[in-house]
Amino acid sequence: MDLITPGFGLVFWTAITFIFLLVILGKFAWKPILGAVSEREEGIKAALASAENARKEMENLSADNDRILKEARSERQAMLKEARELKNNMIETAKTEAKEEANKLVAQAQAAIAAEKKAAVADLKHVVAELSISIAETVVREELADKAKQEKLVKSMLENAKLN
Repeated sequence: MDLITPGFGLVFWTAITFIFLLVILGKFAWKPILGAVSEREEGIKAALASAENARKEMENLSADNDRILKEARSERQAMLKEARELKNNMIETAKTEAKEEANKLVAQAQAAIAAEKKAAVADLKHVVAELSISIAETVVREELADKAKQEKLVKSMLENAKLN
């Protein structure tokens, strides 16, 4: 029994010490340890949830960025198209105005040329008339210088004149 008694006493005191240690640990250490573990677990869960939210937010931001980029590109294309159309319209307007102005200048030049031509023709007619009168005057003076020629001319005119 000597062998069993010291072993039994050791087991007994070890069990009592173990139970006492469990009671002390349960009363003072397990709650704070379990609270810390639970708190740590909640922190990890919160961090994971936060990371998942951040990932979702990044996906949303990435999608938004892609959408904004597409919108910006399409808006840029629209602006470039509008600028090209505006440029083409301005060129066409300038061409049309230049043609109208050129036609107007040509019409004015043609009118000026016609007026100058009329004036030149009128002046030429006047000069021709004066020259004709001068020539006729000279011819008549020569014809009428002689008295016999004058009488012959008067008789000839009277014969050609018809009475109504």
